[in-house]
Amino acid sequence: MVIGGSPDITVVGEAGDGSEVAAAVDACAPDVVLMDIRMPTLDGLAATEQLRARPDPPEVIVLTTFDADEYVLRALRAGASGFLLKHTPPAEILRAVARVAAGEPILSPTVTRRLIAHLSDTGAAARQQRATIALRQLSEREREVAIAVGRGRSNAEIAGELFMSVATVKAHISRILTKLDLNNRTQVALLAHDAGLTG
Repeated sequence: MVIGGSPDITVVGEAGDGSEVAAAVDACAPDVVLMDIRMPTLDGLAATEQLRARPDPPEVIVLTTFDADEYVLRALRAGASGFLLKHTPPAEILRAVARVAAGEPILSPTVTRRLIAHLSDTGAAARQQRATIALRQLSEREREVAIAVGRGRSNAEIAGELFMSVATVKAHISRILTKLDLNNRTQVALLAHDAGLTG
């Protein structure tokens, strides 16, 4: 109802269950999937993992509440482009869909910090070690860009902070994704966080 009323966004399909998502995506070829975590049969987390493992998948925004934090982080690691809280105002949901469609993830530093603060530290040392090793593959400049991405900075903000053009920032992010075999900047941000570089 919210999205259908927007002149700039078209609802091409709906699925009432996670098990219907793959077929709906095949039939409708959406640019962005707005995924509820809590669905019967197959939850939105498993559906996100399945979608993002496919070649040329659509972007995924996960809808959640803070009592499902650990699921959100797993969805982001699986390649979701971000998350929205269920009580997000309709206008913000529309902006989020438009931003993700344009290739910009929804990674609010405030919400992300609150999310991470709610998570268990189980496996944190192992994640930190893996992230540190991965980031060693980057040049010093790429590493600076990765840390800025981890702090939730936009391309324009990174360009201003690091005294480079927006095009150069985009080129660095492209190289980071290729070197680290990641599929979006949300995963870069999580890696920088895991390495303890975003504090």
